[in-house]
Amino acid sequence: MVNVTTAVLLALAVTATRGTDISSREASRIQDAAAVLQEIHGIPDKDVPSELWDRAECVIVVPSLKKAAFVFGGEYGKGLMSCKHDGAWGAPIFMQLGKGSWGLQIGAQTIDLVLLVMNKSGMEKMLRNRVTLGAEASVAGGPVGRDARAATDAQMKAEILSYSRTQGLFAGINVSGGVVRADEEDNQHLYGAGVSPREVVIQGATAPPPVTEPFMSALPRGK
Repeated sequence: MVNVTTAVLLALAVTATRGTDISSREASRIQDAAAVLQEIHGIPDKDVPSELWDRAECVIVVPSLKKAAFVFGGEYGKGLMSCKHDGAWGAPIFMQLGKGSWGLQIGAQTIDLVLLVMNKSGMEKMLRNRVTLGAEASVAGGPVGRDARAATDAQMKAEILSYSRTQGLFAGINVSGGVVRADEEDNQHLYGAGVSPREVVIQGATAPPPVTEPFMSALPRGK
């Protein structure tokens, strides 16, 4: 009985301390991703259509995707992904995205990127070692506004719908060629070395660490 009690207490201690090893930069990324969602949800006429948000399996939010000379002059960014289980958003994982050159053609130095993963096939692909958007996962710029009926056939069939926000404008964006992967190092800081991104996302049994609460609170989209 003593051994069982000790094991339970240790398990609870591990759960309680999850997320305490993240850096201030990682904590800031969580806050920034939450702010992106809060701001786009705050303007329904300029938001992702609610029926698409409700239908999505996962969402990836990459705040302040920026030009980075150390990635051959392309863009590089880090963000968070949450997926649904029984209709509820699950614990998030850190993701990273890089690409050669796209998204900043209108002169902005950074954009906020939102990717909606529309089916379980797309969700599985996001958990590979890496996935190239457009080549290994179909992607299209998503429609904006209250009504999704104006979406094209390509948009409605895509595994990923992509959006950018820059200089106050929220709109669909072509991100074909972007490479997405789970951020293994940051996820170890968030959940511990023994927990894989696939375990968090697919099994859905991991509770969101307290540090992710701002992001979790920002995920629901009001009607």
